[in-house]
Amino acid sequence: MNYKSRNTSQKHHPEKNIRGQRSTVKESGPLLPFLLDLLSRQSKNSVKSLLKHGQIWVNGTPVTHFDTPLNPGDDVFISHEKGRVEFNHPQLKIIWEDEELIVVNKKDGLLSVSDAPSQERTAYFLLSEYVKKIDPRNKIFILHRLDKGTSGLMMFAKNKNIQEYLRSNWHEMITRRTYVALIEGIPEKKDDTIITYLAENNRMKVYCTEPQYGKEAVSHYHVLNNNTQYSLIEVDLETGRKNQIRAQMEYIGHPVAGDPKYGAQTDPAGRLMLHARRLFFIHPATGKEMRFETPIPKQFSNLAK
Repeated sequence: MNYKSRNTSQKHHPEKNIRGQRSTVKESGPLLPFLLDLLSRQSKNSVKSLLKHGQIWVNGTPVTHFDTPLNPGDDVFISHEKGRVEFNHPQLKIIWEDEELIVVNKKDGLLSVSDAPSQERTAYFLLSEYVKKIDPRNKIFILHRLDKGTSGLMMFAKNKNIQEYLRSNWHEMITRRTYVALIEGIPEKKDDTIITYLAENNRMKVYCTEPQYGKEAVSHYHVLNNNTQYSLIEVDLETGRKNQIRAQMEYIGHPVAGDPKYGAQTDPAGRLMLHARRLFFIHPATGKEMRFETPIPKQFSNLAK
């Protein structure tokens, strides 16, 4: 592929104040071969890294897809500075991301996703806007949800194939999901397995019912600490039903504090006292187990002293 190159920057380009190399495309073709030809002294992996970190611009727009089509006259700019778009939001923090997945830590009060037309106040919307700043074609795909009042770890897919694969093999790919909860009272057993069958009524409340009417839900809990009013428990999910922990805690007579919908009589912190603490999974692209863990919120620990 032919090209001409010059180390300069021109007006009318948003990247004009960034140090880098600009080239003009002479022949049609995909972006990666053009870059490999232009940067022949660099390895293929290093060129892909430039794409990954938002350091390649085509006609003034940062791109990350190696197959971006180029046409004669297109302007390609290679930044010498990492151009990763920063993500900053008080209720959502990106813990880790790669080309396939994003793992985040969500604060309580933020919806994961909404079925309403307006999505502005959701983790899904915020992350969608973030990846589109890197490349307008980028999208986010939902894998699972946390309730609005629940804080902690969750992840999203960055392409449809990864979403479908993980959803189809969820029980094999998710190796551990652990929550911590502040519950009212003291359970009879310090360690126990709760097996119930869950259904949902027309008021959108999940409840425990007979096996023939619901889906099996299995949780394993361990009491970490307690006082006369509250117990701090850790819950490992064997199944991941909607509102599973909240419904099961109500069922055993120890609802999650701050959860009046599921029987709570107290609201000690002005929030649902449920936090997704651990998320372990097999990475669909690498086959390696990924392990993410967050600290127990101080509010939870302090109230169970």
